[in-house]
Amino acid sequence: MTTNQPDLSVFETLESEVRSYCRGWPTVFERAQGSHLHDEDGRSYLDFFSGAGSLNYGHNNPALKRALVDYLEGDGITHSLDMATTTKRAFLRAFQNLVLSPRALPYKVMFPGPAGTTAVEAALKLVRKVKGREAVVSFTNAFHGMTLGALAVTGNALKRAGAGVPLVHGTPMPFDRYLDGRTPDFLWFERLIEDQGSGLDKPAAVIVETVQGEGGVHVARSPWLRDLAGLCHRHDMLLIVDDIQMGCGRTGAFFSFEEAGITPDVVTLSKSISGYGLPMSLCLFRPELDVWEPGEHNGTFRGSNPAFVTATAALHTYWTDDGMEKQTRLRGEQVEQALHAIRDEHPRLGAEVRGRGLVWGLAFADASRAAAVARRAFELGLLVETSGPRDEVVKLLPALTVAPQELDEGLRILARSVRETG
Repeated sequence: MTTNQPDLSVFETLESEVRSYCRGWPTVFERAQGSHLHDEDGRSYLDFFSGAGSLNYGHNNPALKRALVDYLEGDGITHSLDMATTTKRAFLRAFQNLVLSPRALPYKVMFPGPAGTTAVEAALKLVRKVKGREAVVSFTNAFHGMTLGALAVTGNALKRAGAGVPLVHGTPMPFDRYLDGRTPDFLWFERLIEDQGSGLDKPAAVIVETVQGEGGVHVARSPWLRDLAGLCHRHDMLLIVDDIQMGCGRTGAFFSFEEAGITPDVVTLSKSISGYGLPMSLCLFRPELDVWEPGEHNGTFRGSNPAFVTATAALHTYWTDDGMEKQTRLRGEQVEQALHAIRDEHPRLGAEVRGRGLVWGLAFADASRAAAVARRAFELGLLVETSGPRDEVVKLLPALTVAPQELDEGLRILARSVRETG
């Protein structure tokens, strides 16, 4: 291990105190390839963070990089707002032919801007416009973004407190198993909707993550999601699935809701839709919901053509068949077995294993243990983050392209980190 102290002075003196990830990983990164990041001193780190899920295909994926470099060297258009370009056309055709049509999904595609939170804002505006109602129901421990509309349907108290203004028109309901099965699913929700004296304004929509990543890797059961879709249908509410972190194959299938057999009214995508870590987001919705006036929702950076190029390359490279889905499920079983072994090795920790596909969490009763494990993992050359309302969960988001031996190496480091922080 290098003994050189990283030069972090300019970050510490000039950059805002709001920075966060760099505090847990105090080094200066310089380059990356596949599942590895390298700092300026030449030390290698195995990446089980993947840009918070925006690098499902790893760093500088060769197929995507080649497409991007060729495009830039040919003086391809970089910025185009919502003008028609050859790269946008190629992406839309690939998305239709490789993603939507094979799944019989009827969606129109909207490019709301460069980030997941802008996709959520567009979805919230649209459902309110369609239904003529303001209230939107979200769920305990939800995370949907950091702009004001998205924060209003986010559960985390610390993030909500940063808004500085009241966060209104959002109502939280219990997520799957939030009440440990003591109350039938949706009993409280449906009673409030039906009771004229409940004080709940009839919602325009419900927004949900099928797997709550930032909320602590809580996985919604398929029957629960189907019941939620049915409740929305009965009560004339639209269903929004936020697939920003869990879409693009993270849970196995391209969309995380496929396993439940539901078709949401609105879907938000971002993070790995560009495939290369380039800013890009989509808001998908049923055609009858496309009530926008031209320019009614816009944004300067909703036409990032380099992102269209890499997104198209990712679809053609990984989604022409079910190979990626099968591989992700197989790798997920490898992670699950290793996490159960870690849990069983330390029964007094009361750790809980949660996850699906290639998103997994190891939740500790003592929240400080998760931070200690993540810190020790970094010292040993593994990047993992924490999540949950108390940062009590060590969260694993390896690239979908991670090799089995890389996965084994990272899981061994994780096991050692738990062992050495006791």
